[in-house]
Amino acid sequence: MTYDVCIIGTGPAGLSAAINFKLHNKSVIWFGSKDMSLKVEKSEKIANYPGLPYVSGKELNEKFLAQADEMGLEITDKLVTNISPMGNSFMILADNEVFEAKALLLATGAFTAKPIPGEEEFIGRGVSYCATCDGFLYKGKTIAVHCGSEKYEHEVEYLAEIADKVYLSMGYKGNGPELANVEKLASPLGKVSGEMKVTSIETVKGETRDVDGVFMLRNAVAPTMLLGGLEMDGPHMVVDREMKTNVKGCYAAGDCTGRPYQITKAVGEGNVAAHSIIDYLSELDKK
Repeated sequence: MTYDVCIIGTGPAGLSAAINFKLHNKSVIWFGSKDMSLKVEKSEKIANYPGLPYVSGKELNEKFLAQADEMGLEITDKLVTNISPMGNSFMILADNEVFEAKALLLATGAFTAKPIPGEEEFIGRGVSYCATCDGFLYKGKTIAVHCGSEKYEHEVEYLAEIADKVYLSMGYKGNGPELANVEKLASPLGKVSGEMKVTSIETVKGETRDVDGVFMLRNAVAPTMLLGGLEMDGPHMVVDREMKTNVKGCYAAGDCTGRPYQITKAVGEGNVAAHSIIDYLSELDKK
């Protein structure tokens, strides 16, 4: 099935756009957390949301969830790891599945994690973001894994069943998986090295380990690694007044487009992006 639109991100911008697509009878595949926005949830008091003065982030997030549920908006809780433009559509890789959509809306929020040296250079040559997609390639081999959250521990365990040895870098507080072939690094992963393919890693304290591959298990993937050729201004995606990026058929909205990092701004941009995409789809249909 080819969807009209793929939305990535379930924060205020993604929700705003999803509502408009639903009202205009567009088919949508919507990726993100089913808990909606953690940033909104953690806000103590929100004073500038029209109609809801001094609402707590928890209360507002509950209203977002309720509206999404009432409208029958479905969220696919999978991590998107790669997007490829294919003429008048996009191929989207999420976990171990491929989806297709005519238009794309990136509402991924502000991306704060910087790629480590060597990470971008070795994507597809030893660096992977999907354990279930690429784990089988490392049967009986030695790998390094950066685990950014407890929710990815099951993927570390899965990789440990396949690989002979796992060097684990943990990006959160906790004990992590306790397995015989998993060695926890004393300091975070700091560099990926190799020639044609990955051959080693280095921690921030200078410890080195020989490895055959590296898995980066994070909550999000950097925009430039998600979609090649995307124009950026620092950490932000460059968009015009219609929320278009420089990639045909790709739009962006919310914190990922820059300051101010405000819920009201994200909701407005999601609305603008949705109507721009609806116009874009109409032009595609005419062709």
